[in-house]
Amino acid sequence: MVDYGSGNLASAARALAVAADRVSLPVEVAVTSDPETVAGADRVVLPGQGAFADCARGIAAISGMRAAIEASSRAGKPFFGICVGMQLMAERGLEHEVTPGFGWIAGEIAPMDSPGLRLPQMGWNELHFEPGGHPLMDGLRPGDHAYFVHSYALREGKQAEIVATTDYGQEVVAMVASGCRVGTQFHVEKSQDVGIRILSNFLRWAP
Repeated sequence: MVDYGSGNLASAARALAVAADRVSLPVEVAVTSDPETVAGADRVVLPGQGAFADCARGIAAISGMRAAIEASSRAGKPFFGICVGMQLMAERGLEHEVTPGFGWIAGEIAPMDSPGLRLPQMGWNELHFEPGGHPLMDGLRPGDHAYFVHSYALREGKQAEIVATTDYGQEVVAMVASGCRVGTQFHVEKSQDVGIRILSNFLRWAP
């Protein structure tokens, strides 16, 4: 798990450990700010909370970290972005300023348009998805709930890269996937059994 000064690292690490235990996988969860450790890991988890630009700057501030994350992905190692970690997979973010993302999925991260509803969206919301659409959703049912905290979301994404959505005054992208990379706008580590199931599926996933 990448430590770049943003994200709920302790909670996410505990959730990964629980997910591994649930499916009897001997997984070592390492929280690290060392690019070489990230590059050598079997799979990479990128958490994030706060502003897109701040998270991007946090990664850039660690020499070699962005290159390590990109090299791991190019090598086909599974990648999981959580909340802003998912947003960073997009082409760019528009929060406060225009900030380039990794460009792994189509679209940009823009302010949500949810008239009459409070922002940020904070709390539990239903997931809408096609059963069997992606291995990370195995064992889940449409209508299962996940925990969201955000006021920016992906827009102009490719339908083929959108795994799940939710409704918050508009259709909101909740989960994306492209090749060996997946990301959730919701916090898997706060989503109880739904989040643990997704993380267990991720740990067993062989894209």
